[in-house]
Amino acid sequence: MENNSSSRPAIILLSGGLDSITVLALAKQQGFACYALSFDYGQRHNAELEASRRIAKHYQVADHKIISLGLSAIGGSALTDARIDVPTSPQAGIPVTYVPARNTIFLAFALGWAEVVKAHDVFIGVNAVDYSGYPDCRPEFIKAFQDMANLGTKAGVEGHKIQIHTPLIALSKAEIIQKGLALGVNYADTVSCYSADIKGRACGVCDACRLRAAGFENLGVDDPTHYRPK
Repeated sequence: MENNSSSRPAIILLSGGLDSITVLALAKQQGFACYALSFDYGQRHNAELEASRRIAKHYQVADHKIISLGLSAIGGSALTDARIDVPTSPQAGIPVTYVPARNTIFLAFALGWAEVVKAHDVFIGVNAVDYSGYPDCRPEFIKAFQDMANLGTKAGVEGHKIQIHTPLIALSKAEIIQKGLALGVNYADTVSCYSADIKGRACGVCDACRLRAAGFENLGVDDPTHYRPK
């Protein structure tokens, strides 16, 4: 896919999962020059980062950065602390797969890079419908972060307002998949599983796997996820 370097720049948070590839495809469709940002934050596996590399290459983004954070140093989540098991059944309240302040940290890096490349748009694939109960996926959080971004940056003070785009926030997982398929997204390139193996094969039982599978099932479309042998 071609990338027009003269297009308006935008930062795209790219995890390598289903939602983030859909957001990238949407931003490309809208004519943005996409700067993809991924994070090696101490998650259990790097399969999603490998997926982000493949996706960024396919979409010929203007640049793709992978930032190392090491959130495993503080732990507090089943995704960053090996002592906490990834749950295989739904949990009430905020689940142990919530990574403390993750989207706040990710958006802060995106905001910094946006100032450097003079981008006024940041895209993130948060979703408040079919989601896992994470507080940093809610519209209220996004609004609060955008308000802060425009108060605490040179760009915002000089009148170049930063906008946080959340095109998936009110969509069901099936609606997200439907939108992506209409844009030609190849979901076989993505990794959603919290416990994927080194080959990117999914467990099929974690919350992320269940939400993804239900989305494809509700849409009546085959899920191209690669599952590891049981």
